[in-house]
Amino acid sequence: MKAVVLCDGEIVEKAIIQNELEDSGLFIAADGGANHANELDLAPDVIIGDLDSYTETGRETAEVIQKPGQETNDLEKALSYAAKKNVHQVIVFGATGKRLDHTLKNLSVLLQFNSKFSSIVFKDRYSTIFLVTPPFKKEFPVGTSISLFPLSGTVENITTTGLKYPLKNGILKNGVQDGSSNQTCKKTVEIDFKKGDLLLLVNH
Repeated sequence: MKAVVLCDGEIVEKAIIQNELEDSGLFIAADGGANHANELDLAPDVIIGDLDSYTETGRETAEVIQKPGQETNDLEKALSYAAKKNVHQVIVFGATGKRLDHTLKNLSVLLQFNSKFSSIVFKDRYSTIFLVTPPFKKEFPVGTSISLFPLSGTVENITTTGLKYPLKNGILKNGVQDGSSNQTCKKTVEIDFKKGDLLLLVNH
């Protein structure tokens, strides 16, 4: 089953969210994401979080689950709920933007939950964001802007093909070398590496 999660960050146009909802079996609003849902006239199945950003009205058609506690953030609560519902694929909107600390935390949550789903993807106004499992092979339109980021600090022995600036048994390391603003020069992009957690951003 596929789930769509709406968080409290910057969100995309309503039509993009609706497109993902068409084949989704579960729509979760993570706390303040319910405010976005109301503004867009979208009806989540579940509203979950510590509810410090959303005030329950009593008129909700969604199940409202208040889970207090600061040891997990609202996205963690939403993804934990999804995992218990046998969700395999997750699309997350609103996980980035606004406060930088929230964005960084949500990227950490992406890493934390990546192995619990067959696919988990963040989508915002600028990029489609996901973690790469090596060996990776995917087709993109030639000229697509792609960025590679070593999420856990270092990615070792990385080799890429199909990119304008390729790597061969290279290293990406925070503060030393990253792979931002690369570009596809062939339809098929392949990425392999031996160690690390590699974030791929397909930039719109």
